[in-house]
Amino acid sequence: MKQTEPDLWVLEYVTITKDPRTDLVVAIGGTEKAADILQRTGGFLSAPGPRGDYHRLPHGLPVEQQRRKATAASHALLAAGHSVHLDPTLNMLVAPDGEREAALRYLAGLAERAAAATTSSEVAEVLTEIAAPVHGLLPLAREVVVRAWIAASDFQGAAPAGEPDPIARLGSTATSMSEAARVIHHARNPPARPAPRPATTSPPPSRAQPAESRRR
Repeated sequence: MKQTEPDLWVLEYVTITKDPRTDLVVAIGGTEKAADILQRTGGFLSAPGPRGDYHRLPHGLPVEQQRRKATAASHALLAAGHSVHLDPTLNMLVAPDGEREAALRYLAGLAERAAAATTSSEVAEVLTEIAAPVHGLLPLAREVVVRAWIAASDFQGAAPAGEPDPIARLGSTATSMSEAARVIHHARNPPARPAPRPATTSPPPSRAQPAESRRR
């Protein structure tokens, strides 16, 4: 018996997340009823997109306001019977220390995996977690340093003459972190080295027979 695909109410699904390029909180999906809830409880605005209208919070909202409005909207949608995915970074009900503790456990787990590795592929997996170009720990940490450098440059005055500028050194630190990530990423897949050839022992040269024995 041929099974058919279930009739899913895809439009009932709402995803509330933060766009990494613009830092805007956006809500995608949902019906007109969901749009009304987003606008009334979360202060979302309707905006045209390449694949139809979507909703977003206003520009320039502080992070805490973004989290508060996104959390309120998501719970109102859930109460109305909608299926909602809320980006964990926007969830106000998550304990502030929970993410830090999870990150520390994750780092400790990576250290344990590296110590217990028995093959080069297991080591490569750990190094990938550290230096992967997009979601690696080191590139993400570099992004934090770069943003802190930009913000500090706006607040910090010029360093006294003859003294190194600590804020300027943040920029070179970010460059060093990029180089470190590149080195680790390259070390993840070391070039194949040919196996050393076994030493061959050539037989000793045969001694020439005396001319008298050759004539016999």
